[in-house]
Amino acid sequence: MTTEAIPTEVELAILGVLWKRGPCTVRDVHEALGREDGKSAGYTTTLKQLQVMAAKGLVSRDESARSHVYAASIGEARTKRQLVKDLLERVFGGASGELAVQALSLKPASKEELEDLRQLLDEGKGGKR
Repeated sequence: MTTEAIPTEVELAILGVLWKRGPCTVRDVHEALGREDGKSAGYTTTLKQLQVMAAKGLVSRDESARSHVYAASIGEARTKRQLVKDLLERVFGGASGELAVQALSLKPASKEELEDLRQLLDEGKGGKR
């Protein structure tokens, strides 16, 4: 994923639907977005956004049925890593510890997340996942 392909906030919301549900029609995505945020853009806005995302390579489109079906072309884990990497470099100058401290100060980690962090630190990987 190049910097140009980093999804916008709206694109991330659509990708979230596709990652969670799998391939969907425009109507499925549109309805899911409306349920998640309580407000919804128009159907044609969702359609246009999916068309733009297809042109960017973020989603693929299956045109074999009457209703086109869209699927995420980029993986969730890879996308999250790219977004964090971008944030780490742009905002924290590559200081991963500072990023972690800021993140944990905003929202405490669960016991499971803390155990994962301890294991990562014990292994000396420091973010080389």
